[in-house]
Amino acid sequence: MELVDFLRQTQAEVKELLNDRMEMPGEPYPYPESVFTEVMMQHMADVGMTFEPEVCHFDAKVGNAKVRLSGFAYTDDMDQLDMFASLYSDATDIQQVAVSDVTKVAEHCLRFLSLCAEKKLLSKMDQASEAHPLAQIIEEKYRDFNQIRIYVLTDQVLNAKSKQFQSREIQGKTIKLEVMDIERLFRHTSAGKPRDELVVNFEEVSGGPLPCVWVPGQVCEYDYAMTVIPGEALRFVYDKYGPRILEANVRSFLSALGKVNKGIRETLRTDPERFMAYNNGLVIVADEVHIGKSGDGTPGITWLKGMQIVNGGQTTASLYFTKKKYPEIDLTKVRVPAKLIVLRKQDSSNEDELISDISRYANSQNAVRQSDLAANHPLHVLLDNFSQTTYCPDGEGRWFYERAAGSYKVLFEREGTTPAKLKRLKTSIPPARKITKPDMAKYLYIWDQKPEIVSLGAQKNFLAFMDNLSDFKWESGEEQPTLDDFKKLIAKAILFKAATRLIRPKFQAFQGNITIYTLSLLALKLGSRIDLEMIWKNQEISNSLKQQILIWASEVQKQLHSSSSGRMISEWAKKTECWQQLQTKSFSEPLKSIPECKM
Repeated sequence: MELVDFLRQTQAEVKELLNDRMEMPGEPYPYPESVFTEVMMQHMADVGMTFEPEVCHFDAKVGNAKVRLSGFAYTDDMDQLDMFASLYSDATDIQQVAVSDVTKVAEHCLRFLSLCAEKKLLSKMDQASEAHPLAQIIEEKYRDFNQIRIYVLTDQVLNAKSKQFQSREIQGKTIKLEVMDIERLFRHTSAGKPRDELVVNFEEVSGGPLPCVWVPGQVCEYDYAMTVIPGEALRFVYDKYGPRILEANVRSFLSALGKVNKGIRETLRTDPERFMAYNNGLVIVADEVHIGKSGDGTPGITWLKGMQIVNGGQTTASLYFTKKKYPEIDLTKVRVPAKLIVLRKQDSSNEDELISDISRYANSQNAVRQSDLAANHPLHVLLDNFSQTTYCPDGEGRWFYERAAGSYKVLFEREGTTPAKLKRLKTSIPPARKITKPDMAKYLYIWDQKPEIVSLGAQKNFLAFMDNLSDFKWESGEEQPTLDDFKKLIAKAILFKAATRLIRPKFQAFQGNITIYTLSLLALKLGSRIDLEMIWKNQEISNSLKQQILIWASEVQKQLHSSSSGRMISEWAKKTECWQQLQTKSFSEPLKSIPECKM
């Protein structure tokens, strides 16, 4: 795909989301720049460059200084923080952005971080500001962050030698500054980028040549070898060259806390001898290789020039960071399998294209979430079947249960072959009627009065739901959901979406927590009386029920603030004690005129 096509595809994605949200009042961020930020951050999350990002618009003056923020992401243990600031032009053709403009936006975001770290911003912010929770996190946890990155996101192209700016120091911590322009995003999502000229001498770093199976001259473009690299040698290489050794890799190292990287870390600590058996290994490209003799006289790799790890960046960086955190780990027992591709001299453009293709196909897998691994569980197959065969009461529309990640998009690509068919499909199954597996777990656990688990986040809540599925009680009383259970699941989805639209504009911060706890309170107070079948039949909730949700939402918001005792509400909401305390509080009596409420 050409860069301009990718740009237009990205802009089309922004406009499609924007249009969908304009048609659904109360949906988050119906503004072009915020939607662009969301799209860019999600792309970065999909290729493994950041964590679970959140859009967070903040644009203000503090004294004479401008501060700005468009979004953020941090790890569960809050040891790594990414901050985003957008520079959006709505361009449909490639446009250049000046370094000075990018620098200015980065400085505004840096100033937000600096003022928070120096404890000079939080006290001046409105507590209702959506950036208030992040400011509180930075003020309280700044010393705990091991890595902080600031990204400027733009739909233009930065014509500069590097997309990385000089790092800054704030309160003794190094802050990395990077630009994610449309060109760099295109490389990350479709190809990779050329390597630096790096020379690694394995006689120096591992004490001798790497034993290998050498396959020379089989094709015109490259030679080939299979080898095994000592863990200590790989750690040394990353320590010496850092991210430069990974620049042809589409994935930057995220965190040792991710599921895959945590597994790498635990294997290094407990079973280092089994590392090679458990690990898929690396794919390496190089410009030149010298083949010598290993200790037993077989071929061995003496040195590599232009070495780049195009797949296995997470493994490489995890070795380094795990050893740094746990110095007692013995990496001499660790071996990492590697496939080596040595490029032959040829036309530079063809060579770059080959490197891009190798990088792209070596990294062709999408980010796999834990929920994706459960796609073939009988529960999700059953719910998927219900969604495909069950029409709304109007006989036209359907709800879509996305059992496999991306299947909703595939449906439109497969069946929306003409503009007319695509329009009909979007009318019958609009984005507002799509439910993912984590959505399903969220709706059911909210109604099951487990708001503290739902507040842990989509993936953790989903895993908790699946781990305890045998204990879950369906409305029908059956072990597997019936068709009526599916319709009541949809009713709970309608309730959640309606509550979200009502609560989001009313409160500027912690809307998600307020929504979750309000609906769990509704289930506690009225759950046995709410006619979910009526909600399914009407495909909406009554004005009286909306009014009730708003009344209790205001009361829940006050109770969350008062019970948190100064703690950040989003963290307090994850505690069992939070829900326990809320249940003991007094709330206003329910309205008497709610049609969905059976006597």
